[in-house]
Amino acid sequence: MTRIIHLALLLLLSATAIAKNREEPQPAAETPSGYLQMLAGKRVAVVVNQTSTTQGTLLPDLLLSKGINLRKIFVPEHGFRGTEDAGAHIENGSDKSTGLPVISLYGKNKKPTEGQLADIDILVYDLQDVGVRFYTYISTMEYCMEACAAHGKKFLVLDRPNPNGFYVDGPILEQKHSSFVGMQAVPIVYGMTAGEYAQMLKGEKWIDGAESLDLEVIKCTNYDHRSKYKLPVPPSPNLKTMEAIYAYPSLCLFEGTVISMGRGTDMPFRQYGCPEFSGKFRYTFTPHSMQGAAKPPYEGKQCYGELVAGTEKEILQELGGKLRLHWLIKAFKQYPTKAKFFTSFFTSLAGTETLRQQIEAGKSEKEIRDSWQPALDNFNKVRKKYLLYRDF
Repeated sequence: MTRIIHLALLLLLSATAIAKNREEPQPAAETPSGYLQMLAGKRVAVVVNQTSTTQGTLLPDLLLSKGINLRKIFVPEHGFRGTEDAGAHIENGSDKSTGLPVISLYGKNKKPTEGQLADIDILVYDLQDVGVRFYTYISTMEYCMEACAAHGKKFLVLDRPNPNGFYVDGPILEQKHSSFVGMQAVPIVYGMTAGEYAQMLKGEKWIDGAESLDLEVIKCTNYDHRSKYKLPVPPSPNLKTMEAIYAYPSLCLFEGTVISMGRGTDMPFRQYGCPEFSGKFRYTFTPHSMQGAAKPPYEGKQCYGELVAGTEKEILQELGGKLRLHWLIKAFKQYPTKAKFFTSFFTSLAGTETLRQQIEAGKSEKEIRDSWQPALDNFNKVRKKYLLYRDF
C-alpha cells in the first residue's frame, strides 16, 4: 500500500510539473508548427543570435533540419554568439556549424541592402529583447522592416516575452535626439514585446514604406504583461542575470556619465562606482578586462560605490515597477566635479536634454517623474492599440 501511495504521489508531482511548464510563457519559436508551413518552399533569411533557441537548439539549425531553404543569417550587436563588447565592430563571415553566410547588422551596415535581400522571400526576426529603448535590438528590427518594405520582402516576427514588459516608464525620446540607441518617440521602458512594437512601427507609420510592408507576428503562448519571464539565455554579455536585466533600465543611464556600472566584473548592471567616491562609500569593486568587456572603465582601479541589486525579489521590490533615478541622483551629488559627471552620450540614452538639466538643477526624483507623466499618458494611448497580450 505504501509503495502504491508513493507511486501515486510521484505521478501527481510529475503531472503538476508538466502542467506548470505548459503554463509558463513560451516564445513563438518554441512552437514550430506555427511557422514552418509558412516558410516551406520559401527562400529564408533570419535575424538571430544566441538567444534564438527553440526545442533545445538554435533556430537556424532547426529550420535546416526541417528542410527549410535557409540562405543566410543576419546578426545584431554582440554578434551571432552574443560575446562581443557593446559597440564592438562585428565582422561578416560564415557560421561554422551550417556554413551559411553571417552578415552583421551592426556598424556601417545597420540595414540589409537590396543585394543582401535579393535571394530571399522572407526575413524572420527572432531575438530576445529586454524591453528597453536603448537596447539596440529594436533598432535593428526597425531597419530590417524598412529594408523589407523597400524591396518587397515579407517580415516575420517570432515573438518573445518581454522580461521588463510589466510596466511603462521614463522620459519620451525627442526626435531631434534620435540615434541607434533610441530611434522613436517612446519611453525608456515601453512595455511591449518585439512583435507588438513592430506592429506599432507599421501602424503609426513610423518607418519608411510602412503601408507596403508585409508584416506578420507569431505570438508567444501563455504570456501576458503581468508575467515575470525568466530568460533562459543571457541576451548580451553584460546582462548575465535577471537581477541585472531588471536593474538595467535604471543603471544603464550611468553609461552616459563618468561612473562605472560594473563592466569588467562578475556583476555588471548590478552596481555602480568610481575611484573618486573613496571615503564616501564602503562597497568596492575592481574592473578587469574580460570577454564582453575589453578595457572597461577604470580597469584595474578600485571603485567605491553601491551594490544595487541583490536577489531578484529584492531588486523588484526596490524598483517597485518603475525606472528609478535615486542612484543616479545620489552619485551626481557625491561626485566631486559636477561639470564632468555627464558625457554627451547621456542625452542619447535619455532621449532628451531635460533629464540632465533636471538633475543638475537639484530636482527630486518625484519632481522629475511627475514631469514625464503627460507624455507617458499619451504614449500609453498609442501603445494599447497594438498590444497582443493582456495588459498589466
